[in-house]
Amino acid sequence: MSSGHKTVAGFLTVIGGLILTIAGLLVDWPRWVWPLVATLLLSGAAFALRAASRPSGPIPQNHMLEPDLPIPEPERWERVVSDVALPSSIPDYDFLFSATVRWCPGDTSGDTPYINPGALAVDAVLDRARRITATQPPHRSSLAQHQLNGALGTMTADPTGRVKALAEDVTLRLTEADLARLHKLSTVRKDEEVWEHERNYERNKRAYLGDDVFKDTGSAVMWWMAKNDDHVEKAVDLIGPLAQLSSAVNNTELPERFQHLIRGFAPEQDPQQGDAEPSFGALFSDGPFRATPAYDEATTADLLERLMDRLGLEEDSDARAAFARRVADALRAQGLENVAEEVKQRFDAPPPPPDPEWGPDPEDNDEAA
Repeated sequence: MSSGHKTVAGFLTVIGGLILTIAGLLVDWPRWVWPLVATLLLSGAAFALRAASRPSGPIPQNHMLEPDLPIPEPERWERVVSDVALPSSIPDYDFLFSATVRWCPGDTSGDTPYINPGALAVDAVLDRARRITATQPPHRSSLAQHQLNGALGTMTADPTGRVKALAEDVTLRLTEADLARLHKLSTVRKDEEVWEHERNYERNKRAYLGDDVFKDTGSAVMWWMAKNDDHVEKAVDLIGPLAQLSSAVNNTELPERFQHLIRGFAPEQDPQQGDAEPSFGALFSDGPFRATPAYDEATTADLLERLMDRLGLEEDSDARAAFARRVADALRAQGLENVAEEVKQRFDAPPPPPDPEWGPDPEDNDEAA
């Protein structure tokens, strides 16, 4: 406790005693009060001296007059790397890597020579980044950047164990020239894929038309009728053009039995025949059925039978019966009920039973056996 504090405490004690003495004389206190007042004065003086003896703060008073010493700046263990070329999964397309590398000292116990911790930390981070970018395609640089931020965000010791390093603010990019090349290659690759699909489609379509639809005239007619089953009369008009198409597709000559169905095609006539009876195809040369004097007595069913024979529809075949049913339906739609019924009875009715006079059909016996 300083002398100044003691002086102040004594002065306050004397002043307090005088005040109490004057007050007691004026009021005429009893005698037993005076010892009590004296005790209070002594207790107050002791308390004042104890309070004055306590230190005023954590710093001793004799050090309060010393000036503040400058605080040294903390050592920053970080280094910035910019545009370091790292390989990608495609040769000659390198990533440009930039980041802030931070480190802290590792195990330096023992007799170790002087080291450059910054260089060791940068080398460790680049080695970790290189192992990741070497597996990434160059056009996925944004995705690879996020992977690097996650993989390099952990403080990991270098192979020597002398420093621990991590990377922050990682950026990964390509040069403008490489970006332009990759964009061009991607466009060409997509166009080539579309072109390849179109070529396969055309190849399959040609194979379907050549090997199936226009394999022969009969296949072409059946194909057209499958798509236009309500226009049987028009199918008859198109037999000639379809026959010509089939011959052109197969690089063959137009069969003689279809030559008279082509306009402008005039086959040579045998002079010995004279005014021979016109061929069956002349009935269909221009438009729907057109009777000639030589075929006045032929019925519609007879003409249809000859047509199916020319088309190669075998007798008693399902295709022949189906063709006849479609013709009958078309005739019925035109109001020709009698003609339609005649066609149906002729080609779509069940075969008659065998004649008892000739006995059972040998083919039936074979089938039964």
